[in-house]
Amino acid sequence: MPLPATVQEQLEQAILYDFDGIIVYVDQAGKPPASYAAGWHNREDKVPADPQALFKIGSITKLYVAVAVAKLVNEGRLSLDASLADYLPELAGRIENSDKISLRMLVQHRTGIPNFTDVPNFWVDPPIDADEQLRLVLDQPADFAPDEEYRYSNTNYLLIGKILDKELGYNNYEYIKEEILIPLNLNHTFGSLDEVAIDELMGGYYVGIEEDIKTVDYGLNSYGSMLATAQDVAVFLRALNEGSLFKEGEQAIYTSIYASEHTGLIPGYQSIARYHKEMDAVIIQFNNTTNFTGYDWSLAEIIYSRIVKIVKKKSS
Repeated sequence: MPLPATVQEQLEQAILYDFDGIIVYVDQAGKPPASYAAGWHNREDKVPADPQALFKIGSITKLYVAVAVAKLVNEGRLSLDASLADYLPELAGRIENSDKISLRMLVQHRTGIPNFTDVPNFWVDPPIDADEQLRLVLDQPADFAPDEEYRYSNTNYLLIGKILDKELGYNNYEYIKEEILIPLNLNHTFGSLDEVAIDELMGGYYVGIEEDIKTVDYGLNSYGSMLATAQDVAVFLRALNEGSLFKEGEQAIYTSIYASEHTGLIPGYQSIARYHKEMDAVIIQFNNTTNFTGYDWSLAEIIYSRIVKIVKKKSS
């Protein structure tokens, strides 16, 4: 299919492939930021997609958590080389190799700890309490020895959340708010569903389910609970990549442990947040139709790559 001339045309095409709604935000250096939307904010009531809508950003949350880790390491309150057993001794003997798994490995998904969201039928009726989620993988054999390989696991960030909460003495989202959101004026970023006006949240749809599932709370905690507008995610991502988010010493720690882009996928919500250095552009894409067969995710990636090409072509 020929590449459309504009991002908006590409979004209108995307809706023809059974996406209910899609939002894109482009922040390119030297140009005014641009917001785009197509399809539905609310499918049932035929409310058009709103580029300023809130969205469940899923695992993009992990970027904010990793920044919090870097800041606390820089403050000397955490050590990347201390073990899981050092931080959470109650898990010694319950998680294999807990005395050899470091905080660094947790951040980098190099622990071998099984991913609790991969437990069969997890998404059918998921426990929303973090302790209940963790119990799904306690006393299970490791997938591999610590630092032997990379394998993405939400359990890693659930455990990081527990470590942060213990060190801080309060919920780690409050630290993220004070150290990241407030300094960047991210007034449309939130830690959980109960903090937002539900009408401002874009509807979420799963293939085969008629109703909007946006009010469903999956208890995603520190591995995927945050909500934000596309603009807020873009501001955060640019600050992350430019370094303006960090105090002295923090950026070097962060870049040594984690990525500068991320995607998110939870029922009803897919998100892509990337910085494109070659054209100094942050491009955020949200779409609110999912399944877990991989089809909708692959299609979202194709649409995103075409949007990148359109932006690049217009800037050349």
